[in-house]
Amino acid sequence: MNDLTRKAIAASLKKLLSEKPLSHITVMDIASECGISRMTFYYHFHDIYDLIGWIISSDITKILSGRKTYDTWQEGFLSIFHAVGEDYALVHNAYSSMSREQLERILRGPVVELISSVLKENTRAVHLSDDCFFIASFYSYAFIGIMLDWVESGLREKPEDIMKRIECVMDGAFDNALKSFSSLHL
Repeated sequence: MNDLTRKAIAASLKKLLSEKPLSHITVMDIASECGISRMTFYYHFHDIYDLIGWIISSDITKILSGRKTYDTWQEGFLSIFHAVGEDYALVHNAYSSMSREQLERILRGPVVELISSVLKENTRAVHLSDDCFFIASFYSYAFIGIMLDWVESGLREKPEDIMKRIECVMDGAFDNALKSFSSLHL
């Protein structure tokens, strides 16, 4: 039941964001839209920013489902770019209302998880768990930075063009990083 309530609260915030900016939305507005009490809201979320974090994290996790392999990670990231474009009101309002650090923290978990999954497909990664986390963290900052810069620019570039550029930079990068780290441990 908790997940259904969280989803209903999230849907209410998304609806309100299509009508007005985040700075004009209160917990009472969300609760009223959802048909719940303020206390029910606070039972599920600390505040509106916690709700936004949950929405973003949940949406990214859902988008990346089934796209966490070496052959599909690009498709996963491209899907995130498309989802940002489709839900730009929420993303823009979150970006405008939260610090970049807060957004990086929200995005970091799902992105590190995706990259870690890709790395673990490589047999070299079996003995490099701490190093795999380091590599995944390193690349997550790059991906998240590109994404947030794109949001800040007002989505000026096409997602497909961004992914082509990322693919050029990343061509062989995961394998090279794992190879370099495995040579450190020989």
